[in-house]
Amino acid sequence: MNSSGWIQLILYVGILLAITKPLGLYLCKVLDVDGQTFLDPVVKPLERLTYKLIGVDPKEEHDWKRYATAMLLFSLVSMLFTYAILRLQAVLPFQSLFNSQKLSAVSEHLSFNTAASFTTNTNWQSYSGEGTMSYFSQMVALAIHNFASAAVGIGIAAALVRGIARHTAKTIGNFWVDLTRVTYYLLLPICIVFAVVLVSQGMIQNFKPFDTAALTEPVHAQVEKKNDKGETVKGSDGKTVMEDQVTDTQTIVQGPMASQIAIKMLGTNGGGYTNANAAQPFENPTPLSNFLQMLSIFAIPSALTYFLGRTVKNQGHGWAVWAAMFVLFFAGVMVAAHYEAAGNPNLTALGVDPADGNMEGKEVRFGIFNSALFATITTDASCGAVNSMHDSFTPLGGLVPLLNIQLGEVVFGGVGAGLYGMLIYVIIAVFIAGLMVGRTPEYLGKKIEPKDVKMASFVILILAFSILGFSAWASVSKMGAPDPLTNQLTDGTNNSGPHGFSEILYAYSSATGNNGSAFAGLTANAPWYDTTLGLATLFGRFAMIVPILALAGSLARKKLIAESAGTFPVSGPLFTSLLVGTVLLVGALTFVPALVLGPVVEHFLMHAGNWF
Repeated sequence: MNSSGWIQLILYVGILLAITKPLGLYLCKVLDVDGQTFLDPVVKPLERLTYKLIGVDPKEEHDWKRYATAMLLFSLVSMLFTYAILRLQAVLPFQSLFNSQKLSAVSEHLSFNTAASFTTNTNWQSYSGEGTMSYFSQMVALAIHNFASAAVGIGIAAALVRGIARHTAKTIGNFWVDLTRVTYYLLLPICIVFAVVLVSQGMIQNFKPFDTAALTEPVHAQVEKKNDKGETVKGSDGKTVMEDQVTDTQTIVQGPMASQIAIKMLGTNGGGYTNANAAQPFENPTPLSNFLQMLSIFAIPSALTYFLGRTVKNQGHGWAVWAAMFVLFFAGVMVAAHYEAAGNPNLTALGVDPADGNMEGKEVRFGIFNSALFATITTDASCGAVNSMHDSFTPLGGLVPLLNIQLGEVVFGGVGAGLYGMLIYVIIAVFIAGLMVGRTPEYLGKKIEPKDVKMASFVILILAFSILGFSAWASVSKMGAPDPLTNQLTDGTNNSGPHGFSEILYAYSSATGNNGSAFAGLTANAPWYDTTLGLATLFGRFAMIVPILALAGSLARKKLIAESAGTFPVSGPLFTSLLVGTVLLVGALTFVPALVLGPVVEHFLMHAGNWF
């Protein structure tokens, strides 16, 4: 890595560290129903009105079962709301303003996939945003989920932290209060400011119809022939008839983009307004916007570690968790940047300068290091935004974002999700430490009992079950989109061999891990893929949240016990090392066999001169 890369990385980490404490202190006030903020004069009346309209007593707290029930009901209703909007997209009012492109209704399977994806903070997209979603669908169906799913994640993390901090208590907070306060006091204000900053960098924010520009060189392509009804024409042999298509114009996307991108990044949602996501010049106009978008992904997850230390009255523990996240993040950046800078030896043999590295699939404005840094950050967090195509990374460069997701995206992670995911590993680490010294495991003055370990283990196992189970099924099935020439179902991959397997493995890792990024080589907009990927997003979100809330309820009820000489410290380098080791050990035991079949074997085959 050159000096420019080191300067960018040091600047990034320095600013992230600088904002962690002040934003963490602000989160402490937001997540306390009695907390006072500088926004109270403006927001407090709206907060009170909201409680009145939905019939909620903000002083009444929930036990873990009521909290989970409220969360599940809210998610179900909001998912059905989004599904209905997508299915009715072509007939909703004000079409001239909100659907000037006259986009048709979204198909049943894609509507299910999208509704499930955005409800779970995954934002996986089996579609091209500018060619599928109207302005209304983008703003109402999708942007609302960007706020709500992020607020739900932060609320779950707060509930778990309360469970750790409290003792002999029956409640862990009020779901509706957490949802309301996080949205009103944190996400909305910060997104308004960030959107204005993005507009200042050249990002669009309007309701104009799409523009059209003439191409200097027409593009020729083979496409399916359609009849007057828009149906695919078949030949006498039953195969699809193809015809030449000449494209001499380009459509320039317009619309309310900046408002979407602000919450897309700050809420670690990641769903792109356009198909190219943060590689599109309107979505990411300048190097400064690129830097700010990367910073915004980690901002709230990093601050939540300070909130953890402050709430449990052990700031050293909060910083130890932050340090463990940083170590894993730094290692990922170094590996990805190294292998992307090394390039492909097969291209070097053809005369490509090895100093150029691997620029395939990367925006020339950002280059190799910014692409590797962005890819590591977005998969450390459950964001999924991309400024380069991970499918074009070298095998081991692409292994980094894949492994980041499979570890549970606990390296800062998604807003809320990263913290409660890492706290699961903390429980496992403390349990392992207790086994090593031959005494009952303790965590911040509470005994970790079999029930607690079972809940933590279930969270780990559901991740593996969904990722490996669906990937194995897809690998032996041909359920992708039909081949346009033969009309036969395909496996949906764009490449053969281990790279094709990596495309499938990445898709289900991303869906289950609620990340949403893709290798970009899988044709996923087919009924089977849309359905199974949608189910994977639901498993990855709710099958984990429920046992996490059960763990929060269990910890809240426990009595505090006095520390002794045998109590394992949960702050300092020793604990950080144990936590990092636990994360890597669990990930290695679970996913290394699958990774060997994909990116690892592809790396060795690449050096043997094989292409995929």
